[in-house]
Amino acid sequence: MKYEIHGTVFQSVDVHLRQGESVYTQRGGMAWQTGEIEMSTGTKGGLMAGLGRMLAGESLFLTTYTCARGQGTVVFTPSAPGKAVAMSLTAGQSLICQKGAFLAAESTVKLETAFQKRLGAGLFGGEGFILQKVSGPGTIWLEIPGEVREYSLAPGETLKVDPGYVAFFEPTVSYDIVMVKGVRNLLFGGEGLFLAALRGPGRVWLQTMPLTALAASLMPLLPFKKG
Repeated sequence: MKYEIHGTVFQSVDVHLRQGESVYTQRGGMAWQTGEIEMSTGTKGGLMAGLGRMLAGESLFLTTYTCARGQGTVVFTPSAPGKAVAMSLTAGQSLICQKGAFLAAESTVKLETAFQKRLGAGLFGGEGFILQKVSGPGTIWLEIPGEVREYSLAPGETLKVDPGYVAFFEPTVSYDIVMVKGVRNLLFGGEGLFLAALRGPGRVWLQTMPLTALAASLMPLLPFKKG
């Protein structure tokens, strides 16, 4: 299966399918297609799996696109300005992603929910107790608002991040929440009360523009009715 990522700020992913190959996405994720592509919608894994995906920010139903004959192309577009990130996963390899990061994947990729094991991370981590977990084998495409920065953490190395800027990370990375130190920092630092502490070993991908930060910056510019 081949693919191409086009664009800069508003990107699109062209997935080229040969006969018998399949790719799936959440409801409404497909933008356009060419060739003889068959469409099938279902809960993929059962009702409980679908409900779990809803808690993780995805739709109850997933739609699978299969090339019936010859060759075809299915195009997917992210729902916000940013990057479409392709990750090729081997059998058993997994990633933990923020809510709503899933764009599309090969039919062999498993999409499920991941629960925060630490109470503090679940309560104050910005993403709640439920995240997304994707497992190989196969290629998955993620939609990440803003630009993406990758860091590789050595064993015991810690990266402290505003929780909303964590896009996805490997399961070997420990995710916890630490309180910002100092009364002045808490009151006037503008970073909130908590930071995410990501401890290696493993890789971490950060985003430069969380949708919550974008919405907050636009809010003062939006018109509103008095009273």
